[in-house]
Amino acid sequence: MNLIKLYDTTLRDGTQGEDVSFLVADKIRIAQQLDELGIHYIEGGWPGSNPKDIAFFQEIKQVKLQQAKIAAFGSTRRAGTTPDKDSNIRTLIQAEPDVITIFGKTWDFHVYEALRISLEENLELIHDSLAYLKRHAGEVIYDAEHFFDGYKANPDYALKTLQAAEAAGVDCLVLCDTNGGTLPHEFPAILAAVRKTVTTPLGIHTHNDSECAVANTLMAVEHGIVHVQGTINGFGERCGNANLCSIIPALRLKLGKECLSDEQLRRLRSASRYIYELANLVPNKHQAYVGNSAFAHKGGVHVSAIQRHPETYEHIRPERVGNVTRVLVSDLSGRSNILAKAEEFNINLDSKDPVTLEILEEIKEMENKGYMFEGAEASFELLMRKALGTLRHYFSVIGFRVIDTKRHEDEKPLSEATIQVKVGGKIEHTAAEGNGPVNALDNALRKALESFYPQLREMRLFDYKVRVLPAGNGTASFTRVLIESGDKSSRWGTVGVSDNIIDASYQALVDAFIFKLHKDQE
Repeated sequence: MNLIKLYDTTLRDGTQGEDVSFLVADKIRIAQQLDELGIHYIEGGWPGSNPKDIAFFQEIKQVKLQQAKIAAFGSTRRAGTTPDKDSNIRTLIQAEPDVITIFGKTWDFHVYEALRISLEENLELIHDSLAYLKRHAGEVIYDAEHFFDGYKANPDYALKTLQAAEAAGVDCLVLCDTNGGTLPHEFPAILAAVRKTVTTPLGIHTHNDSECAVANTLMAVEHGIVHVQGTINGFGERCGNANLCSIIPALRLKLGKECLSDEQLRRLRSASRYIYELANLVPNKHQAYVGNSAFAHKGGVHVSAIQRHPETYEHIRPERVGNVTRVLVSDLSGRSNILAKAEEFNINLDSKDPVTLEILEEIKEMENKGYMFEGAEASFELLMRKALGTLRHYFSVIGFRVIDTKRHEDEKPLSEATIQVKVGGKIEHTAAEGNGPVNALDNALRKALESFYPQLREMRLFDYKVRVLPAGNGTASFTRVLIESGDKSSRWGTVGVSDNIIDASYQALVDAFIFKLHKDQE
């Protein structure tokens, strides 16, 4: 196998994405996660641009990494000064990273319009900066910014910029599709021209503005690239960077390239979700390889087939990237879905058991009313256990009342919920306020139950979604409420449907509490 070096820039380029921001402590934790995953280079930031990145390079020195090299990012020197007097260059060296990566202008349009210098002076900027850094750093990488646009506009000059970098003794020349507009079919001819011009190892850095970042990266590897840059989950400016969560398994499992070990590859999904969590973003369930839906099967024919031979509808075994096969339950389901879900929940069901048909009919009837179980597997498990008579009765809600009061026009409404629950032979009657009626009901239900079930204090609500179901009834329409709850060890989804949004929320809330109690009992 050919070794492909993986260069992660989540902590620098990834943080330029909308809604993505990390504290210094987050960046340290992510660097450790990437190191454990097996990433070869971790770009920590641009120490010359902000105090946060300077702090990262100071703190990461105290962290013992297994294999990853820490890279600092910056630019070539400014025109009209020398590298030793350029504050950006000096800051890069002072950060004392394992590797220094700088970018320079490749596109003549940028040289004229952004730098406002001559083409020859830009070549001097590139060569002088890299040669100076090579005297002060063990490894130096050059990012040829806008290389593909520059090559298409002026191929001779774009190649001269690479020659200037190579003459400075740079360790890797990274070709950047900075605007993300290049298509895969353009790569072979351009890379062939590059390989005829320079002998330094080549890297690739692509953006996803044309939805081709992953495809372009793989095409580049097929044509001699040995250094791949990208971000976890494709975080990055505009439409994002090349997604390493798709690139890595494609390299390892499809192209047979050495990059991560099999054991490291199995950490891919957990690394993806860990970084989503620290970014405070909801994971993309439809993300290739690592998303919840990547190996999820809904149609009964599909489910029946994968139970015999998974490869019928799965392009790889999901366990290889740390994922799992999931069987979804919907009105498309057949008996095979129900049996597969029962097995997943350790419920003993037989295909000839009348309860199986009963559950199937009930699901179809409920989904006809607007229920959806793809995101509410906890509600589905409770439904099955109720049908089998194996679900313990934890509590009864005798009744509840929710009041919203707006006392003044310029003040927020006040929400209060009162609830009566019965646990065993004891009735608990409590009230609680909240930020809105659903939060008040949630607080009141917790207050009533926590004295009986203290473990409910560990549980919290992570997500709450309301969907108005299409019926043409305006404000009298049915609504579906999906709630994601969790504790320190897991998360689960529940659902409720009603023409009253409070009632739909109540159904989903009660299921969430019951599932927590049931889960902890097992």
